[in-house]
Amino acid sequence: MLAITAKALFTPLKRIERPLLLIDGGSITDIRSQGEADLPANAKRIDFKDCVLAPGLIDIHIHGSAGHDVMQADEQGRRRMEEFLASRGVTSYFPSTVAAPLDATLRSLEWLAKAIESSHSAGRAQPLGIHLEGPFLSHIRRGVHLPENLLKPTVETFDKFWQAAGGHVRVLTIAPELDGAREVIAEANKRGVCVSIGHSDADLAAARAGILAGARHATHTFNAMRPLDHRAPGILGEVLSNSNLSADIIADGVHVHPSVVRIFLEAKGEERAVLITDAISAAGMPEGHYQLGGMDVEVKDGRVTRDGSLAGSVLTLDRAVRNVIEFGGWNLQQAVRLATKNPAAAVAAKRKGILEPGADADLVVLTEGGDVRASVVRGEVVEG
Repeated sequence: MLAITAKALFTPLKRIERPLLLIDGGSITDIRSQGEADLPANAKRIDFKDCVLAPGLIDIHIHGSAGHDVMQADEQGRRRMEEFLASRGVTSYFPSTVAAPLDATLRSLEWLAKAIESSHSAGRAQPLGIHLEGPFLSHIRRGVHLPENLLKPTVETFDKFWQAAGGHVRVLTIAPELDGAREVIAEANKRGVCVSIGHSDADLAAARAGILAGARHATHTFNAMRPLDHRAPGILGEVLSNSNLSADIIADGVHVHPSVVRIFLEAKGEERAVLITDAISAAGMPEGHYQLGGMDVEVKDGRVTRDGSLAGSVLTLDRAVRNVIEFGGWNLQQAVRLATKNPAAAVAAKRKGILEPGADADLVVLTEGGDVRASVVRGEVVEG
């Protein structure tokens, strides 16, 4: 049994002072204040002194890190990436594809499914499911996704992806205005997939139709979306005003200006805002040239570009949390929720994103300023 003490703990909905958190067999067995009971005789104690315990961070949109692209069948690369993520406080993630030739996408999904099914190593971030970003995207708002790899949405094509992934597709980004999109949204929703509208040129009616069909989330708000117009609000008008829709954002100050991040936070609030990184293989690496799903990209001055267009990020999720504090004026407890409970709720990840008895023993240890001191993944401590 492992006993962890610290200055405070965020569940994240409430703050507990001087907590004692007990872990056994990879699960949380009890949380109490230190003065409420004696330390169990068989427990090994780790005291994080002036730090704060919080649920492990969850990234539902990430293409790579530490030199590894998730669409590559590279076990050692995946290990490096997962160790890097754990060092930055991320305990769970959803490897995200980009639009690629059909055969290549199917091979990547098979590889990712095997990685998910065999990923039981403590001390490394754990892949929970696959985020299929494309190929059902708008040509107008495709970003750097290659036009020749975009496909018309059909249930038959979606089922090919589903079968290749062994049922591990947990998030689907789709442009709701495309012909056939509503049928795919409804089918994916029926299979328990978090359907997210994005890479879209939808008007307001098409966005609402996609939500009515079963979409419940929005992908990297503002980016690869029809711009907001005060007379024709389009997809962004629905994303920002629909209180039942959760939405994520790349809060790096590059993809979205800090003042607009603040508008997003005010619009979606503490319950519906989600932080993502959209990070690529270059995250945690020096500037230079890297791969994004087979595409060559360049990293310079903190920006990832391909032919002048943004192509993912080098953001880490702990940095995004600190940016919410800086950009939005939120406190650490509020900001942590956007990278823990909210993404877990969006993708229905049970036992994740919250600290309570019965939850998985996935934690991040933070300073009061939001810097990572350590992580705990499946009960194993990883230094930050």
